[in-house]
Order: sequence, then C-alpha cells, then structure tokens
Amino acid sequence: MFRTYGRFVLRRTGQALVVVLLAYLFTFFVISILPGDPITSTLRNPDNGFTEDDIARIVAYYGLDQPWWVQLGSSLGRFVVGDLGVSLRSNLPVSTLVFDALGSTLSLAAVALLVAIVLAVAIAYGTQFLPARFGQGVLRSLPSLFLSVPNFVIGLLLIHVFAFGLGLFSMIDTETPWGTFFAAVALGIPVSAQLAEVLIASLDHESRQEYVAVARSRGLRQAALFLRHLVKPSALPTVTVLALIVGELLGGALITEAIFGRVGIGTLVESSVASQDLPVLQAVVSLAAIVFVVVNLLADLAYPLLDPRVSIGSRGRAVTATPREEPAPLLREEVSVG
Repeated sequence: MFRTYGRFVLRRTGQALVVVLLAYLFTFFVISILPGDPITSTLRNPDNGFTEDDIARIVAYYGLDQPWWVQLGSSLGRFVVGDLGVSLRSNLPVSTLVFDALGSTLSLAAVALLVAIVLAVAIAYGTQFLPARFGQGVLRSLPSLFLSVPNFVIGLLLIHVFAFGLGLFSMIDTETPWGTFFAAVALGIPVSAQLAEVLIASLDHESRQEYVAVARSRGLRQAALFLRHLVKPSALPTVTVLALIVGELLGGALITEAIFGRVGIGTLVESSVASQDLPVLQAVVSLAAIVFVVVNLLADLAYPLLDPRVSIGSRGRAVTATPREEPAPLLREEVSVG
C-alpha cells in the first residue's frame, strides 16, 4: 500500500516539475527571446538613468551578449537556486522585492479562501436541511448571484458601508485585521460560488443513496449526518475545484489590492508593467505557476486518502472504481458505526 502510494507521489511530483519547467521556459522565451531585446530596450531608456557601465554590467549578468541557449541555461540555473535576477527599476534583487510583497498577498488569499469555504459549506448545508422555501429557492440562487457580481463591485460596496459608513477600518491603513477581512470577503464571495455549486451537486447525489436513508431511519441528527456521511464522499470534486480556483484567488488578489490600496504582489506587478521591469514580471509569473502547480499536486495526492473508491494502479496511476465495485457491506457497516 505505502510502496504503491509512494510511486504515485513520485509520478505526480515528476509531472508537476515538468509543468513548472515548461511554464518557466514559456515565460523566458516570451520575455527574453522575442525580437527587440526588451531588457536592453529598457536599459537604454533615458528615463531609467542607467550609465553605460551599469548597462554593460546588467547585460553581462543576464548574458544578453551570449546565444539564447546560454542565456536560458544561466537563467534556469539562477532560478533553481532562488536567484530571480535584479530589478531594472530599483536595482534591488528581485527575490527581495517579490518576497516582501508576497506576505500581504498570501495572507489576503488565505483569509479569502477561508471565507469562501465557510460560505460554500453554509450554503450547501442549508440547501440540504433548511425548509424547501429557503433551501431550494433562496440558497440555491446565491451561487449564481455571487458569480455574476465582480469582486471589485463587492469591494466598493464594502468600502462604502464598512469604511466610510461604519468606520470599522480606514482606507489610509488597510493592513489592519478588519481591512484584511473585508478585502478577503470581497475576494472570497465570487470564489465561494464555484465551491458551493459543486458541493451542492455532490450532496444532492449522495443524499439519494441508500446508506443516507438508513442513517436517517436510525435517527441520526442532521449535523452528524452531514459531517460523518455526506461531506467525505462529496469532498473529492470539491477539492478538485478548490485547487483550480487558486489561480482565480491570485488573479483576483491583484484587483482587490488595487481597490483597497494594499501593498502586495498586485502593486509590484502594476509598477513593474508601468516601468517595463521585465525580470520582476518573469519572477512573478514563474512563482504563480509554481503555487498553482503545487496546490493541484497536493489535491491529486489527497484523492486516494479522501475517497476509498480511488485506488492506485500498479504503475502509480490513480484509478476510480465504478459504482458496482463499491462494496455495499462497507456502507452498511459505516452506518451502523454512526
């Protein structure tokens, strides 16, 4: 069992590394290889104030006077050891700029993810156990409403009500706990819609199964039925969507930071685009790809642990059993234990 799962982990980790490598290669070719030499064009811009000695030093650092394959090898070698280059705007290490801004963005995205999960679970729970007038009508329409309203509109409404109206946070300093919370709410509400829709569909399917009817007939309380018998089999598609929306969280964080005046990756990207600071842009795109790939890798590794119907083949590939292969006695035993 552990040896088979170990092969599965190694296989998926190798595939994730290949994806990260391809993402970096694509970014490198777009930024560094296209005609026009954008880095040198930026250095030659009189507004940036580089001397000829500065230009020569930076050109030698990036290997712009070398063939493209030499540039690629040196660039990839620096990236592997964490050297992301030097900013063309501030002449500071790109890694310093990125990681200084990364903390604010990650905290915002983490709180927004928590808000999205809580909202999605609350909506899905209500659709199963509240009276039909609320569960089947109002609650089931909320995901469509959340999905149709852009997060910048939600952010402006929250600022108008809670910052200007109630004074819970100040737009001068939005890094306070209340400022972070409401920025996360603006980011998390649209994301929660996708989670809620998938979770509702999964719960609807599981609630029609025989083992749920048996559990209800045994007098199991609604909360216990939801947590012990419905959530786990519904977790697999929810985890899949949860991994996919990480990219949306990162992209939405850039807009949310601009609306709430937060200093993070969004501010760094905005200033880098305005000043054509291409090494910073390449580092941000590459790190975003790494985060997205790592989250999806963790989701893939969690599949066999969340659902016993997902088995691992002899070659380290995940295989989902058909419904006929799922043993009914196991379900009856699970209900009796509950």
